[in-house]
Amino acid sequence: MHDVLFKDLGLIEYSAVWEYQQTLLSEMQSAKRENAEVNGHLLFCEHPHVYTLGKSGSQDNLLINENSLKEKGASFFKIDRGGDITYHGPGQIVGYPIIDLSSFNIGVKEYVFKIEETIIRTVKEYGIIAERLPGATGVWLDTKSKKVRKICAIGVRVSRGITMHGFAFNVNTDLNYFNYINPCGFTDKSVTSIQKELGKNIDIEEVKQKVKSSMAEVFGLKFI
Repeated sequence: MHDVLFKDLGLIEYSAVWEYQQTLLSEMQSAKRENAEVNGHLLFCEHPHVYTLGKSGSQDNLLINENSLKEKGASFFKIDRGGDITYHGPGQIVGYPIIDLSSFNIGVKEYVFKIEETIIRTVKEYGIIAERLPGATGVWLDTKSKKVRKICAIGVRVSRGITMHGFAFNVNTDLNYFNYINPCGFTDKSVTSIQKELGKNIDIEEVKQKVKSSMAEVFGLKFI
């Protein structure tokens, strides 16, 4: 069982959490160098409307200009995670696990697989069957049909074995904001949320608890 410090930061600006992640990452790397005991972290939050572009992404996948961004109350950041462009906003659970993969004896691929498994188990509790899509990270619905759609995006960075960034899970998200990007670089796939699938507003605090429980099972975590 791995002890992980959990914090729910509520609604918070993207830049503030990015800086906080970098601080935690540095602290963990220093402790690791000194062979000190390193507890991981899990941060949950919601962000005001923001688009983030990973280092392998193309800015062409942002379909609106700077003025339009301002009109829609959204900001834009180029960041150091993998993946292309994605959207974060209210009604979405953004999770940032900052953990030392070596203490779990897993590599990056297995780490991403376990995050996907966490969300697959969570949505199953709401009667939603989700799965992986070969060649694309994240959690998807109806992967064998033309209606394939993503309910959770994943983009991570691993530095000296320690993770940052994470997942964005659509619960009550305003999906209209995805119309202004090619989500994760895809032009032929759509996005969805628990709210859209079930046709009703969902208690996001309840979903957070289910994500934590699923994550504890999948990774063998104890939240402190």
